[in-house]
Amino acid sequence: MQTETFDRPLSFSALSLHPSLLKALDEAGMASPTPVQQQAVPPALVHKDLCVSAATGSGKTAAFLLPVLHRALAEAAGKAGPFALILAPTRELSRQIYDQCRQLSAWTGLRTELVTGGDDFKSQQKRLRQKPDLIIATPGRLLELASQDTPDLSRLRMLVLDEADRMLDMGFSDEVLAIVGRCNPERQTLLFSATLNHRGVKGIADRILQAPEIVAVNTLHEAHAHIEQQIVLADDPVHKQKLLAWLLLNEPYDKALVFANSRLQAERLQGPLRGQKLRVGVLHGEMEQKDRNRVMTLLREGAISVLLATDLAARGLDVAGIDLIVNFDVPRNAVDYTHRIGRTGRADETGRAITLVGPGEWNLMAAIERYLKQRCQRRTIKELEGAYQGPKRVKASGKAAGSKKPAAVKKAVAEKIKKRHRDTKNIGKRRAPSRKTPESAAE
Repeated sequence: MQTETFDRPLSFSALSLHPSLLKALDEAGMASPTPVQQQAVPPALVHKDLCVSAATGSGKTAAFLLPVLHRALAEAAGKAGPFALILAPTRELSRQIYDQCRQLSAWTGLRTELVTGGDDFKSQQKRLRQKPDLIIATPGRLLELASQDTPDLSRLRMLVLDEADRMLDMGFSDEVLAIVGRCNPERQTLLFSATLNHRGVKGIADRILQAPEIVAVNTLHEAHAHIEQQIVLADDPVHKQKLLAWLLLNEPYDKALVFANSRLQAERLQGPLRGQKLRVGVLHGEMEQKDRNRVMTLLREGAISVLLATDLAARGLDVAGIDLIVNFDVPRNAVDYTHRIGRTGRADETGRAITLVGPGEWNLMAAIERYLKQRCQRRTIKELEGAYQGPKRVKASGKAAGSKKPAAVKKAVAEKIKKRHRDTKNIGKRRAPSRKTPESAAE
């Protein structure tokens, strides 16, 4: 990987973009490029491969769409087959990219197709045979279609991998490499990820990028300046549910997004919150696509104000007015935490993110804070203050310091475990009858 210095333009007009794109940017109210756009667009326009690390809400979607659309306008005339392919891990993120692409390409005449699971396979085949200029897709469905030679990627000029770390975490590594193997080896490739330290991202970047320019903007270690981050301690799941209801009934917000670690947990919360007269919807990966679209429409139109979601929604969910995030469950890692809270505080707006932390989640939250090099504000809700006040002692890392057992206690515990194992092995075994001596028989 290599680094080269490019001038950072302070306006889109300084990027020498196609007039049709500048007109669309003006209509969208995008007056000047964000830092990631300033750093990523110039090298992309001169056909360099990119490896970009940027947080959600940084404007990274336009950072790859603008050079893709500009090159397509300059080079696609008379070319057969798609000019560019953009891969994203989830349907929601793919839809978000598609919508922004349609907005930016409104005056270009370029045709874009969206290809994701949940839609009719044959209908997608038919649309792809018409050779659109751009394809935005999830890996699984695109590979299904490509295995039947629709679309033909042999003439592809640009390939974009968005949220590459998430794509690999979801197990799409083989699918991505299979798709890359079908692409034109002379293509330009742009890889975007929340972090470049992800082992899988490093591996796949080395395999698919050629002498890439490295761009790191708004990385995970940088605090979300426009998001107030808080922690509220909870005794148990029942206490958490009461805290959640209180927050949704008393905190000021336009729209709230509540994250759970599982589909079952998200669904369990729906009934009690509706019982509090809250307008609640649920979004998770096992829902039919039409149901997911319906829920998102209800949220955007304000018919519901609270969305219960799994991490499916953390990547790609872009809805105006989300100013409150509640982590009912502490996310499994710092990357998921960052993408959850990144749904608020977008485009320099302010937001609040509150994480409910139970006794068994303290160390996980401490690890997230340590990784991100920031400390969340501790908050107590007086009306529902619990018994759990955190560990009595903590290590330098912030994790709970456990008390060491004396050697005699450890030995006694070990002996009990050994005895339990012996007793378990002997269950069901008959003991051999003992031989009685004449003396013992007389007794």
